[in-house]
Amino acid sequence: MPLTSAPLSGAAARATGLSQEQVSQLLAKYGPNELGEQRKVSLHSRILVQLRDPLIIVLLAAVALTVATQDYADAVVICVVVLFNTTVGVVQEVRADHAVAALSAMTAPTTRVLRGGTGHEVSSSAVVPGDVLLLGEGDIVPADATLMQAAALLIDESALTGESVPVDKDVDGTDPHTGQLQAGTVVLRGRAVATVTATGPRSALGVIAASLHPRQQQTPLQKRLAGLGRVLALVTVGLCLLVLVLGLVRGQSLEIMAVTAISLVVAAVPESLPAVVTLGLALGARRMAARNAVVRRLSAVETLGSVTVLATDKTGTLTEGRMVVERVWTPAHGTVTLTGAGYEPVGEILVAGRPPEPAAEGAVREVLVAAALCNDASLLPPGEADAPWAPLGDPTEAALLAAVAKVGSGRDELARAYPRVDEVPFDSLRKRMTTIHRAPSGTMKIYLKGAPEMVLDSALLDESPAALECAREKAAALSAEGYRVLAVAAGSSDRIPVPIEESERGLRLLGLTAISDPPKEAAKATVQACRLAGITPVLITGDHPATARAIALRVGILTGEAATMANSVATGKELAAGQVPDLTQVRVFARTTPQQKLDIVQAWRARGEVTAMTGDGVNDGPALRQADIGVAMGRRGTEVARQAADLVLTDDELTSVISAVEEGRRVYANIRRFLIYALAGGAAEILVMLIGPMLGLALPLRAGQILWINLLTHGLTGVAMGAEPVSAHAMRRAPRPPQQHVLGDGLWQRVLRLAVLVTAASLAAGLWVRHTGGPWQTVLFIALLAAQLGVALGLRERLFTRQNLSLPAAVLAAAGLGAAALYVPFLADLLHTSPPPWSGIALAAAAGLISFGAARAESWWARTAEQTTAAP
Repeated sequence: MPLTSAPLSGAAARATGLSQEQVSQLLAKYGPNELGEQRKVSLHSRILVQLRDPLIIVLLAAVALTVATQDYADAVVICVVVLFNTTVGVVQEVRADHAVAALSAMTAPTTRVLRGGTGHEVSSSAVVPGDVLLLGEGDIVPADATLMQAAALLIDESALTGESVPVDKDVDGTDPHTGQLQAGTVVLRGRAVATVTATGPRSALGVIAASLHPRQQQTPLQKRLAGLGRVLALVTVGLCLLVLVLGLVRGQSLEIMAVTAISLVVAAVPESLPAVVTLGLALGARRMAARNAVVRRLSAVETLGSVTVLATDKTGTLTEGRMVVERVWTPAHGTVTLTGAGYEPVGEILVAGRPPEPAAEGAVREVLVAAALCNDASLLPPGEADAPWAPLGDPTEAALLAAVAKVGSGRDELARAYPRVDEVPFDSLRKRMTTIHRAPSGTMKIYLKGAPEMVLDSALLDESPAALECAREKAAALSAEGYRVLAVAAGSSDRIPVPIEESERGLRLLGLTAISDPPKEAAKATVQACRLAGITPVLITGDHPATARAIALRVGILTGEAATMANSVATGKELAAGQVPDLTQVRVFARTTPQQKLDIVQAWRARGEVTAMTGDGVNDGPALRQADIGVAMGRRGTEVARQAADLVLTDDELTSVISAVEEGRRVYANIRRFLIYALAGGAAEILVMLIGPMLGLALPLRAGQILWINLLTHGLTGVAMGAEPVSAHAMRRAPRPPQQHVLGDGLWQRVLRLAVLVTAASLAAGLWVRHTGGPWQTVLFIALLAAQLGVALGLRERLFTRQNLSLPAAVLAAAGLGAAALYVPFLADLLHTSPPPWSGIALAAAAGLISFGAARAESWWARTAEQTTAAP
């Protein structure tokens, strides 16, 4: 019945609503019915956040040094790197905020209220405490309210509680909660009149939103790079002071040695690292956007690569978020399985993978026809080509309509053949519904469906005690598997029973239907991918423990001994009672509150794990904010969840999180690859300046030559390394330990080995040419450049890949500019070089090849070690 024509009764009939004057006063007192605008981040604040990066601070110090020595060219180069890093970071965050804003569509734009005795449609933000709401099917409840009148009211509270099964509401319910409505919930069936009790930040939705405090902790990458910045600052300054002192002791002038020492500081600091990091994160964000994931903060890309625990909710994330009849049990023929997905009326009936016998199919059809006629829902066909079928009304009843179509019967044709003539409506006390239909023969068909504990009763069914007990056992077994079970019965009469309740006597049990929100097709593979990548999956839901356990078993979150243990699921009640001493030992949580979700995330983080939390409801907001990475659903997710998240999945698919983890690991692997390359080159330059004089090379390299090498290796080539493709083994190993230093896991040893080899190869070329009386400093300069470029190519995971062709192009460009320094008069004069003999060029090329071979050997060794420690 349309809301406008629904008669009011009792207190609702006497209500006239607020006057316009009262509304104005209350609006001034309580403010608009909004959760509060998200605080907008100013442009200068975003820039300052980028400039506070530890390595950027080191680079700014290097700018000061180069300006102090009037080396303006290198100062400009470093400033360009800083500008690039800052611009990319700011632009990505602004774009992400705009993308998330485009997804914001949760709150009801308008609602109907009773004011001055008449109904009005007003903006939901204009609702005030004391307003009388007029709610109908499909409405979003705009504020917390108390029921005055309700008719067959069914509410979807999943956004607040995580409970996938809708809740019946009634004015006279025994539980006080049944008479309360909460903001953000949805009317699935029925109608109601309610008085608003709380709006905006005072509503249940607002209280949760207010608990979302900004995170201040650093990401794993920020922590690692902060430590690296401190180490580089101390080591490079110390070594370069040593070079300065030794040069002065050998009689070099203070001016020359000061400029040389400062040049070494600049060369040793990998100024391209922030650009490599930012480029890698930006490329990762772009790839993820193509995979339906919007990154709100660039650092989230790398943090995902460090995730060790993935805490996920159930409804709509692991499951389809749509109810489906999966099994039907009949007393004479046992259980059959129904195929199909969602509410689309397409599927088959199978017994052990084959079509059933005609008698069994007929019995199943009888159950589903009865359930479809005793039904108030309807199915909406797709409005667009790729849109799914949608339910109108109770999703459980809609699932029954989809199921009856799979046995060849349509709801409309059944309603025409068996028109409804009377009914006993469903209510939360009886937990059953009965309808009476006129058959083509003129007799009255009686159909009843409801909760097994209320239907499987000898007072209703004309069945033997043994048959009823058998049905009860089957219903209990299906419930234990996480299904929502409905019992269906039927009867007939020559006339409409009077009173109507007499129709619920002497009925025949037709069977049971088992309905669930099934796992997504990709859910099990996604959980398996998590385990293969060394990530621990944890299920946290507000749903029933049996449902949570069933889904966890089907997708593989509960495996091995945990799958057979009765206490494998912890409930919110047990958490509140302190019966779970270590939250990190449990893999499935059910009936949890928002605070308990937060406690679970914090328990894992306190153990040193990097946590990612997925969610879509308001109840997920606090945990999404406090996790290292919050991941929200974009389609069915609430605005609160999206604003709390670092990553928004526009397709609501958990597989996108796994793709994001892979991107994060690619970024971190490229950062480590660049560090090997850059630090080995910088260390080699320092070692050449320290060891060269001991071998008779008074001033091995001039300041300009050092800076030219630095520009070519750290600039073009270094930045290109940030775009290297992901390793084939990236998702078959455990995550990097959160506390591991960025130079850990043998990286600094690799840096030293390559630095020593590059130093030895370069000095050998210079000494050989000096022995023959040639331009040894020029050969040393070009050999050191060639050796570092050889390392850049040698460190590639896939040498001949066609992905990231910018790296070999950058190496060729750097080699060309290196040659220009020898043969272009202007550059030769500036860098004090001269054309070397062909033997010198051959020696420089040999240094490059030797370094290339050493880098290939290091890469092979590292991959072998990594595969032996792969995640189980």
